[in-house]
Amino acid sequence: MKKWLLGAIFAGVAAIGAACSNPSSMQGHDMSGMNMEKENTSAETSKQQLPLATNTEVLSGKEIHLTAKEALLQINDQVKLPVYTYNGSVPGAQIRVKQGDNVKIVLKNELPEPITIHWHGYPVPNNQDGVPGVTMDAIKPGETFTYEFTATVPGTYWYHSHQKSAEQVDKGLYGTLIVEPKNEEKVDRDYTLVLDEWMSNPDEGNMDMSGMDHSNMNNGNSSDNQQMDMSSMGHDMMNMYDIFTINGKSGSAVKPLKVKKGEKVRLRLVNAGYMSHKLHLHGHEFKIVATDGQPLKNPQPIKDELLNIAPGERYDIEFIANNPGEWLLECHGNMKGTDGMKVKIQYEDQTNNTDKENAKKDLPIVDMTKYGKHELGQFTLDQKYDVEYTMDLGTAMGKDGMVYTINGKTYPETAPVNVKKGDLVKVKLVNNSPKDLHPMHLHGHFFQVLSKNGKPITGSPLIKDTLNLKPGEEYVVAFKADNPGNWMFHCHDLHHASAGMVTEVKYTDYKSDYTPDPNDTTNKGE
Repeated sequence: MKKWLLGAIFAGVAAIGAACSNPSSMQGHDMSGMNMEKENTSAETSKQQLPLATNTEVLSGKEIHLTAKEALLQINDQVKLPVYTYNGSVPGAQIRVKQGDNVKIVLKNELPEPITIHWHGYPVPNNQDGVPGVTMDAIKPGETFTYEFTATVPGTYWYHSHQKSAEQVDKGLYGTLIVEPKNEEKVDRDYTLVLDEWMSNPDEGNMDMSGMDHSNMNNGNSSDNQQMDMSSMGHDMMNMYDIFTINGKSGSAVKPLKVKKGEKVRLRLVNAGYMSHKLHLHGHEFKIVATDGQPLKNPQPIKDELLNIAPGERYDIEFIANNPGEWLLECHGNMKGTDGMKVKIQYEDQTNNTDKENAKKDLPIVDMTKYGKHELGQFTLDQKYDVEYTMDLGTAMGKDGMVYTINGKTYPETAPVNVKKGDLVKVKLVNNSPKDLHPMHLHGHFFQVLSKNGKPITGSPLIKDTLNLKPGEEYVVAFKADNPGNWMFHCHDLHHASAGMVTEVKYTDYKSDYTPDPNDTTNKGE
């Protein structure tokens, strides 16, 4: 619901053929000025008939079955929202497999609109990537599709719909994918925490939006002023997202994490929302052992520093439970929903609880470009590359509203990154938007981060699939073209993607076995 609302304000700019979004039942959310009262009544009626969302299950085995269906999610003791789910829960079922396993996932669509699954961060074969109009047709209501790939790379990943993703992901259509390494270092507790944001009253938010006066959005101001005005408007709209959740729950509804003294605890942190969240672990030192599923070299212990997790990113952290009591892992900031994004870490058989919330305390943020032991990775700044590409990320006014651009163009007009198998590719990413963050996500590949704002990385080799750029920042990344196909490279603030910030990495020596149907208007891969 949340991202759908943001996308609605930029109506007319989402003519993007394939990429990302969150599902919604759409009753009561039509912005066209139809009979809102009647629609809201029918939405309320259908809402009451939905089953309550269940607890997230863990699935493994040779064949895994997922069913996409509607449910009602009880976020806290006051708010219950209609959601889209995989297997009746938000997050959807956790798929847990071992490195080397052949993974077979049978997806049945019982939702009222087409869907897919995109395996975020995972180097699947191109025809399994789940982008409608690019790698496959969307899975229509009542249809079943089987995904198959080999789990080659261990780590923490997630999956979500790439059909109208700003709507469908926003409404809960996501889950986690954990690939356990062959020689895994055992931990005593292994918890997965998925972060997200919601609107407590999406219908009211939509009514507010539909009544907005848009007449001054394109009133002859300079383009810079228009950018700033629209950007400010987008930030004001974020305040509509007034509930932050961990695993679909907020505040006291979040299930505590149980530990025993002396145990090694792993927390897998996944951001499925579109806001960055700064997390603070109280009372313990911790190590960041992986980012986007990829291990870091010799991570050093840190304490009372904030870990900033951008949309689409994952961080695995580990700590030793050596400080008995009850402690918080909490989000820092001053947004409306911040105080709901916290979870208790409870030592079993301990009642000592002297910890206090400090979400507004000013703490340093971990600088990942300086974290861990510095070693040379696969790539360096001064080596020879076969392909070099500069990606200028911008915000502009289109004829129908705000657009988000790559080199001044919106998808599908953006110039692709053309490669051949085996090419070494260097990409410079520059965020020239005045206020917007751009977490850029590359499908099908990992890239190494080489420099930030002209300065080489001095920490562990930083291997990622999603990289967050703040306004004014510049990064250089590199990857090897080792997975033939046509792959999306887009902003994972999904309403930015739906408003144009998408390009493709295209292998010129690849022939796809998929041909989009030009008459099929259901494929909305953005």
